[in-house]
Amino acid sequence: MGLPCFFIRLAGCNLHCRYCDTEYARSGGTEEEISALIDLWKDSRVSLVQVTGGEPLLQPGVYPLMEGLLDAGASVLLETNGSVPLNQVPWKVVKVVDIKTPGSGMEESWHEENLRWLAGYDQLKFVLTSRQDYEWACSQVRRLNLNSYCNVLFSAAWNTLPPSVLADWIVEDRMAVRFQLQLHKVLWGEKTAH
Repeated sequence: MGLPCFFIRLAGCNLHCRYCDTEYARSGGTEEEISALIDLWKDSRVSLVQVTGGEPLLQPGVYPLMEGLLDAGASVLLETNGSVPLNQVPWKVVKVVDIKTPGSGMEESWHEENLRWLAGYDQLKFVLTSRQDYEWACSQVRRLNLNSYCNVLFSAAWNTLPPSVLADWIVEDRMAVRFQLQLHKVLWGEKTAH
């Protein structure tokens, strides 16, 4: 968070989270050549690229895209909803993997075996909608010892859980997690992702 980042958003998603803020990415989009996307990134002169969706791992072309970006010298982040196996993701890609909470309505989508494919620089993210979600996420962090795999992030669902409330809970409980805020929405409003 806080670093300039070039976004490549792929269309299509297999989940229907209650708080989804990218419904427009569920369908549509335009077909692009991998080389054209890499050229667009190069023209941006931003070293960090985030491949996101929808769910980017639903598209077979995402794997050669990530490889091509890495080969071209990019630092690559992949944001995924955790419902697709991570075993084909290039090791150098920083994986930001959601663990869907009960408040999302999609908590059964998480593939726990994805923990095998995480490195210390990767991130597991919980988007929280309520105190119930927070307590559920805390129990998952403890039960699975998630901090032993990678960084764990707690994020407040936009316009659902006040970020200051979540921050207070984390501090009060001394949870060993990183607080995450959708900084682009704070700075430029919620329409900036479109």
